[in-house]
Amino acid sequence: MTTGGGAGRPGIDYPWQPLSAGALRMTAAFDLATRLRFVLVRTSHPGNIGSAARAIRTMGFARMELVAPARFPDREAHALAAGADDVLEHAGIHAELIDGLAASSLVLGLSARRRGVNLPEITPREAAAQALAAAARGEQVALVFGNERSGLENGELARCHAMVRIPSVDDFSSLNLAQAVQVMAYELRVALLGDVPAAAPPVDDEPPADAAQMEQFYRHLAQMLDDIEFHKGRAPTTIMLRLRKLYQRAQPSERELRVLHGMLADAQRMAALAQSRQRD
Repeated sequence: MTTGGGAGRPGIDYPWQPLSAGALRMTAAFDLATRLRFVLVRTSHPGNIGSAARAIRTMGFARMELVAPARFPDREAHALAAGADDVLEHAGIHAELIDGLAASSLVLGLSARRRGVNLPEITPREAAAQALAAAARGEQVALVFGNERSGLENGELARCHAMVRIPSVDDFSSLNLAQAVQVMAYELRVALLGDVPAAAPPVDDEPPADAAQMEQFYRHLAQMLDDIEFHKGRAPTTIMLRLRKLYQRAQPSERELRVLHGMLADAQRMAALAQSRQRD
């Protein structure tokens, strides 16, 4: 049995053969890898971008998103990529983190320090397992790395579902950015070379809303709290961080978000009506 054209060059027939078990495994691993992205936030040195590109390319990954890099494109980035130019050429460049997370429903932030944001703390190995399980469900996954000097800020970590901490020694815990990327990419590679996760069914019937949809909801929630004068002069930062944690843990679906948006809109209408009556 032969098939023509589309299997190779036009006009040439190629014998059809079923994929071997090894080829099927590699195809499944490739499909999962395409759903994983490495997001570098506010990177100061272009050389670290190139080294990070090399790190993920050697482990079979290619998706890189750059958020507000200090210098990129840059000759030094290409020099230290050591041939991983395809990763750099296809890297997305964004002004805001939320744009780099577009369509992601699982966001894991790498941090060497325990921050004020109270997030579940997991190891790179646990993060790899969670990331591949989500990818097997068809979800997009983002692994987020902060600035070389200061790491991820609290507002950036607040967009993550968990914090990944590389278990380095306490008295010298600061890894180079590209080294941290390499550790995470290695753990993902090891997990992929093991038993590729089956396409496990989602916990709910519908996939969770992505990062952009959640961010739109948080803006609406913050505005509603202002409209009903919930804070009463107190700083809203702490309560919003706690609410973010609550909803990140719940991972609502798009349909559930629509219900929540409707509730917020009704609360805003009632607040506006009450204020109108007070003025009258």
